[in-house]
Amino acid sequence: MGDALELARRLVRIDTRGGGERRAADVVADVLDRAGFAVRVGEPAQGRANVVAQHGPEAARVPITFTGHLDTVPADASGWSFDPLSGDVRDGRLLGRGSSDMKAGVACQVEAAVRAVRDGLPAPQLVFTFGEETGCDGAAVLDPAALAATDLLIVAEPTGNRTVLGHKGTLWLKATARGVSAHGSRPELGRNALAALAAAAVRVHAHEDWPVSPTHGPATVNVGTFHSGVQPNLVPDRAEMRLDVRTVPGFGADEAVAVISGLCGEEVALERLVDLPGVATDPAAPGMPEVLELLAPGSSGAAPEYATYFTDASVLAGLLGGPDVVIYGPGDPEQAHVTDETCSVARIDAAAEALYRLLSARPRHAEH
Repeated sequence: MGDALELARRLVRIDTRGGGERRAADVVADVLDRAGFAVRVGEPAQGRANVVAQHGPEAARVPITFTGHLDTVPADASGWSFDPLSGDVRDGRLLGRGSSDMKAGVACQVEAAVRAVRDGLPAPQLVFTFGEETGCDGAAVLDPAALAATDLLIVAEPTGNRTVLGHKGTLWLKATARGVSAHGSRPELGRNALAALAAAAVRVHAHEDWPVSPTHGPATVNVGTFHSGVQPNLVPDRAEMRLDVRTVPGFGADEAVAVISGLCGEEVALERLVDLPGVATDPAAPGMPEVLELLAPGSSGAAPEYATYFTDASVLAGLLGGPDVVIYGPGDPEQAHVTDETCSVARIDAAAEALYRLLSARPRHAEH
């Protein structure tokens, strides 16, 4: 088996479902340390860890940075046909939670970087994070002083080895309505917060006039959770729902809050829980056509793709000096977060080779 596949199998077998990334961080750090990288592992919370690795003389700026996250979303084994921590290979597929999103991508980045050092080529900076799935928590606590600015950021999210040039922004809102409690047999004496917020939820859900970006597609709003009430014979005096808003160029977080506030009404208070900006790279930026061709031959002439999901690039782009961003990884986008998650072994091999090709070519983009 290739080094990337073997490392991916090891990572899948480590349980990082919503936490526990330190063990995976130590595995990745050990591989990079043995290859000669200067590795920092930060653990700001028990069991939660980031990895930053650099090679060669300390520099204020490096051409390329690779990044990926070590956490995965939860997986209830009772609903799976195999162990979510399997790490086995069957019918040309790597099995297990995180195989596509995105431990295979992390493994490919590590293999390409180690191979570059072994062959005397310039190595990338590598940044691996915890808690990306819950709002880029690990990236948000990285020490900027430990990072070198970069010209190009490669994010290992699952793209099926296609090049994706950015993504929508993400805004998670908590909406709260407050009322007056009363006995359930005398509802006229109270003010029902549940009913008020439910009406607001329906208005938000039914609203269709969200802006559409020519590059990123439509802004979207999803009513994701709703909580209220204690028991049937009590008028609820508090209700809370949470909204997932995906913003697009020209319709950012402030504009979204204004529209949603108008739909909810004055009785509903909004609080921002997660506010991540969108990412957009120009496919015609200096050196970008060469980068795209190196990663996915033929992609420089295709219409650029932008993802609906968020990535750590929302945070890292600001920390790394505003690099161009390419999302590229072997995972299957359709396999992200699903039951019985798998990843193509052939794509793992191809992605590791493509990332090495990028490092070995030193495209003009990386010299600016």
